[in-house]
Amino acid sequence: MIIGLEIHAELSTRSKIFCSCSTAFGGEPNSRCCPVCLGLPGALPLLNETAVEYGILAGLALNCTISVESKFDRKNYFYPDLPKAYQISQYDQPLCRDGWVEFELEQELLHAGVTRVHLEEEAGKSIHSGDNILGSDYSSIDYNRAGIPLIEIVTEPDLRSPAQAKAFLEQLKRTLQYIDVSDCKMEEGSLRCDANISLRPQGGRAFGTKVEIKNLNSFRAVERALDHEVQRQRNVLETGAAVVQDTRAWNEAKGVTVSMRSKEESHDYRYFPEPDLPPLAVNQVWVEELRQSLPEMPLPKRNRIMEQYGLGRYASDFLANSAIWADFFECAAKQYGNYKVLCNWLMGDVSRVLNARQEELPQSRLTPAALVELLRLVDDEIISGSQAKDVLEEVCATGRSSKQVTADLGMEQISDEDELTAMVEEVLAAHPEQAQRCREGEERLVGYFVGQVMKLSRGQANPKRVNALLRQKLQQ
Repeated sequence: MIIGLEIHAELSTRSKIFCSCSTAFGGEPNSRCCPVCLGLPGALPLLNETAVEYGILAGLALNCTISVESKFDRKNYFYPDLPKAYQISQYDQPLCRDGWVEFELEQELLHAGVTRVHLEEEAGKSIHSGDNILGSDYSSIDYNRAGIPLIEIVTEPDLRSPAQAKAFLEQLKRTLQYIDVSDCKMEEGSLRCDANISLRPQGGRAFGTKVEIKNLNSFRAVERALDHEVQRQRNVLETGAAVVQDTRAWNEAKGVTVSMRSKEESHDYRYFPEPDLPPLAVNQVWVEELRQSLPEMPLPKRNRIMEQYGLGRYASDFLANSAIWADFFECAAKQYGNYKVLCNWLMGDVSRVLNARQEELPQSRLTPAALVELLRLVDDEIISGSQAKDVLEEVCATGRSSKQVTADLGMEQISDEDELTAMVEEVLAAHPEQAQRCREGEERLVGYFVGQVMKLSRGQANPKRVNALLRQKLQQ
């Protein structure tokens, strides 16, 4: 298997690449357009400097060389969502070139080359009457998306399995999110992938006939489509026939690729330099300033977290997969030294509450200080771990402090020994038969009695002290 990927990522600029129209997702169809987006006669493009900055940052994060001079080209093709009948892109002089990405699969470190990263404009969006273009009677066009800045990332044909392709894409997505140049929301179309795949005989050097699979909108779809295409091409070759070079679509429902058209070559697009934009000269001092601004990347961060905080690979991967979660953890870790407990809360109950509220961590009212305060209430046995989960939900909902929520809900644990002893004696007296069975070795009944005391105390008894007192009384 020889696999190469072409990834399109929408850049998170506020305005489009060649005009001032908004890039915000959604809106009434065709409400965020202007003569430049629509390619009306006389309209001229003006390059968005932030799009160039984000393109350079992406290139640097992917270990590319940044071109001192690049240029824009017209890529000519007709399709209804392309109002000018050409796309402003970059062809033979891209902004970034000759990079590489390290990624992991089953704890093996792998490497894939990046041929180029170039800037281009997004096309509009076709809205099909059916589930996809192949089964539709008609399509409508929304040009709100036309002109949003894109980077296209083209890999070398270095990937050797669908699983590698998926792992590479996951690492690439993390990297782009770390440097905050794209939100990479595949469900909104801001990250898309085309995959090229061919087969060659084991040990052979020449590449086989390449097939392109277009517009794969999830990592699972990439892996499944490549799995299917490998088997399809293998079946063709084993009959002695030749694989036809074409462009194919992935039918998710049927789990098959379907031919759309013959595969285009670069000459089919009749590239020529964009006459309305001058060559792009990039100041190398600016490039070095951007290089210095790059954050710590996901894999180095994961390795450092493992070493610095003594966390396992799974927990460290969880944190390092998101710069936001890693920063939250490290901020809290400055105030709270039990790193494993802190990470377990983030992976468990904090994630659960945010998912239930359909919130991302930055939108949540939970702060590192608030979580640390909550964990200290548990450590000091003011509230139980079970109560802490309820307090966490209230903190996330209201933004109040953990201490305030605990006081308002009357959740402070009962730890007074005399008060707890009275409750334990009351429960044992109410269940003499179970108490005798427990004394005779039926250990599981201790948990039953702890539950009865907690019920009697309305959940406020300190469960550790209740457990100790129960065992003490049962031994008398």
